[in-house]
Amino acid sequence: MEAARPVTVSKIIAVSLVAAAALVAGSTANINNNTFGNPKAPVTIEVFSDFQCPACKYFHDNDFQRIMTDYVVPGKVYVIYRYFPLQMHPYGRACAEYACAAAHVNRYQKVADALFAQQSTITAVGNVEAVVDGVLTPTEQRTVKSLLKSPEVQKQIDTDLEEGKAMPVPSTPTLWVTAHGRSEIVKGPINYDLFKQYMDALLK
Repeated sequence: MEAARPVTVSKIIAVSLVAAAALVAGSTANINNNTFGNPKAPVTIEVFSDFQCPACKYFHDNDFQRIMTDYVVPGKVYVIYRYFPLQMHPYGRACAEYACAAAHVNRYQKVADALFAQQSTITAVGNVEAVVDGVLTPTEQRTVKSLLKSPEVQKQIDTDLEEGKAMPVPSTPTLWVTAHGRSEIVKGPINYDLFKQYMDALLK
């Protein structure tokens, strides 16, 4: 990713919704079935997320569903979920590996939903494998496990981490919103009503 240009954004939307700096366009590379919507949509949102992060679970369960309804389904926004496991979360990397491997067999959403739904249990007992097995067929389970430590999966996660650190991602979830050739960092948690005003202004 190119270095960001230090141009100050003219307005702060709210304390809970921070547009940090006007930056160069985000990247749509390094993806494999971890996307939602039309890649030709006028706005792209890259979501840097950790499956063990409580704020990321809230975003996934609430704000993301509203973004899907309001913007992705109508073809206005293209969403890319980025793997950004934090070192402070002992099972964050394992969750990312399972989700990324599942994406290679077109099961990203099913596994991501399960990982977020069982987040508290995974945090308590580390049963990542069991949670993923519960939503995959035996054949899918074998394929996913064979891919966990593959160069393709490890490279995709590492590349997302490197991109996020270069931005830098201040915390999770962080949204990298690109429109009209410019990108802005939106730090979570977000106030969805204010975020919607921001998005609607971008789409004018």
